[in-house]
Amino acid sequence: MWPAGFMTKKRKMHINRVLLTGFLLVLSGAVLPFLMLIGVLESTFLWNLLAFVASVMGVFLGILGSAMYVGKKRRDDDWR
Repeated sequence: MWPAGFMTKKRKMHINRVLLTGFLLVLSGAVLPFLMLIGVLESTFLWNLLAFVASVMGVFLGILGSAMYVGKKRRDDDWR
């Protein structure tokens, strides 16, 4: 079913990619309501829900990426 060694491979999450994805989601969560406000998009429940979920997920990924960045810097720091 799954290839051999599927669960043993270590997947590396890139901090920059997490932060960029979070920023883009927060940006889309702000742009979508603006487009609804000026009348480019019709304000429907689906668009509103999508904007809300994008904004919340973007903030979550931003916090996660910031915590990963701080953790990496603390691990790499020689001072301690």
